[in-house]
Amino acid sequence: MDTDFFLIRKMKNGDEAAMEAFVRQYYPMILKYCRYHVPDAGYAEDLVQETFLRFFGALPAYRHSGRAANYLYRIAGNLCSDFYRRRGKGGPLSEMVMAEEDWEETKGAGQPAFSLDMTQLETRLDVEQALWRLPGELREVIVLHYFLDLKLREIARIQEVGLPLVKYRMREAKRRLAEMLEEN
Repeated sequence: MDTDFFLIRKMKNGDEAAMEAFVRQYYPMILKYCRYHVPDAGYAEDLVQETFLRFFGALPAYRHSGRAANYLYRIAGNLCSDFYRRRGKGGPLSEMVMAEEDWEETKGAGQPAFSLDMTQLETRLDVEQALWRLPGELREVIVLHYFLDLKLREIARIQEVGLPLVKYRMREAKRRLAEMLEEN
């Protein structure tokens, strides 16, 4: 049976241990998601906390229909978008370059640690710059699929679009990334 269903039922009844278990289960994946959208570790952690606050605030009206992770990703995605809209920036690379300490901190969030190998660093920066030049809906599909290991069906549910549209966005994102990387 669905463990989220039972956790959510317990949380709706005020079970704090269930809330703690829920946060422990989903915190790393939501942090990883936010870190790909907001390279500043402090802001990313704030957005993760706000994600859970909003989830718990909406809990009385929440109707579980599958994976709670999809709902959390949607909340986190909206918060990341709001973060840049409020700051008037297009994305993390237009705001800052990740510091060496931040790269080290991301080990726990699933990103590779900072490496002094300049070729790898240049390649990673080229890919990140190309990724941030993609339109938001194409970038989001790439991040969810390749960096967070979600299946295309899950991405379709998170984005509330059809699977064919997700497949199109994936193909288009790959094509555009390949073109941009060839230019470099």
